[in-house]
Amino acid sequence: MEEGGIVEAYEVQYSDLILLSSSSSSGGVSLSLSAAELSRLESISTSIMEALGPSGPGLLAVTGVPNASTLRRSLLPLARKLALLNPQDRNRILKEHSLGSDVPLKNLDRSVSSFAMQLKYEQGSKSTQSGPSHKVNDSGSEEQDCNDVYGLSKIQNEEFKNLGSTFKDLGFRMMELGLHLARICDRAIGGEELEQSLLESCSAKGRLIHYHSTLDSLIIREMGRRKGFSKQKANHKRDQERPIRNEQTAAEFPNLGKTGDAGSYCCDPSNLWQQWHYDYGIFTVLTAPLFILPCHAQSTKMEDHFCKYCEQQCPSPSGHTYLQIFDPNKNNVLMVRASPDSFIVQVGESADILSKGKLRSTLHSVCRPGKLENLSRETFVVFLQPAWSKTFSISDYPMDHSVVSGQCDGIHCAGEEPGKLTREIHRIVPPLASRLKDEMTFAEFSRETTKQYYGGSGLQSKR
Repeated sequence: MEEGGIVEAYEVQYSDLILLSSSSSSGGVSLSLSAAELSRLESISTSIMEALGPSGPGLLAVTGVPNASTLRRSLLPLARKLALLNPQDRNRILKEHSLGSDVPLKNLDRSVSSFAMQLKYEQGSKSTQSGPSHKVNDSGSEEQDCNDVYGLSKIQNEEFKNLGSTFKDLGFRMMELGLHLARICDRAIGGEELEQSLLESCSAKGRLIHYHSTLDSLIIREMGRRKGFSKQKANHKRDQERPIRNEQTAAEFPNLGKTGDAGSYCCDPSNLWQQWHYDYGIFTVLTAPLFILPCHAQSTKMEDHFCKYCEQQCPSPSGHTYLQIFDPNKNNVLMVRASPDSFIVQVGESADILSKGKLRSTLHSVCRPGKLENLSRETFVVFLQPAWSKTFSISDYPMDHSVVSGQCDGIHCAGEEPGKLTREIHRIVPPLASRLKDEMTFAEFSRETTKQYYGGSGLQSKR
């Protein structure tokens, strides 16, 4: 459903995914169900394929995953806390919970912090069957203790106690969701290519991601300056002079959902948290994002202490996720809206290739909200991919249906010069045909894709 630059993600109940992926009959649905129920499920299956196929946006939302809402509320706030920790404490905590990072955390000008772990399918099945192995905070409290500025207090140390186990529990549920969806798509397409490719890989990559607010970036640079890591004094001076807006206080939260600059979608490539790209795996499963604001006005003077942990969660300023996609059917950019407790599933390029174009990969980016500089965005993502040795055959793949292969000449946004975004996307998104060759393994495809996006001469290497 689309309305005014918004695409409402098609929503599926997790219980219906379970029914649809059941193997008790050749059609995938139990023969003991009534005719009306079978018809309802068949309609859902058709809608799933429409949402993920060439005529849809290439994504959908799943709700009702057991315990997922509690796990999400426990895990996502830790992304910002980890990003703003001093490096010594952060490294210790990451090591204790078997986490690493796939972004250079020593880069004080980064706009995103990411904390990653490989998740094994066999571990996941045991975890989701036995339930959560720990207690999570379900108090709903949004304001945090702000007694400590740069150190790690006992209270804050306790907050990370279940980081690793919560990361795994939520990740395993997202992996299971992906497997059920792969089975449903396989049955609609014919064969078992997607599901078997996921099982053969044996693992998936989980990423806990913090998208920095302007205030967060200021804090990180100040920490680096105090610790002697920053050599960029020009940037430091710029930040001293830069006003930090804090128009969003608790009293203003009721107005955050109103239309206006904060709710408009972003076509300006310079105002993105994450640049335009395709994911190159099979499915990307991500939580609906959490948004965080500081709980009181912040000073712009670098001499003052910044209270990193004085924060409160708030609704999305516009009611959507700030994930934006290009819809080739409408030739425009749409902002994705989904329920706060849902999982969003996007089609990756490997699924597009393996399905011979019956599923369409999603060209997407993450936009910063206009005029809300102190707003940060937290999410958790699991990338489901084939085994590294998986070989792609593209002899009967419709390569020319790729958006960046020449069919996006009409991409535009309201108020933008026609074709301007098209030209920008062509500059920063390497076409699939330049990255994929027949009989190439997934490992080779992954390396070539990463090289063309982010390598020394990659199209986004300096962005």
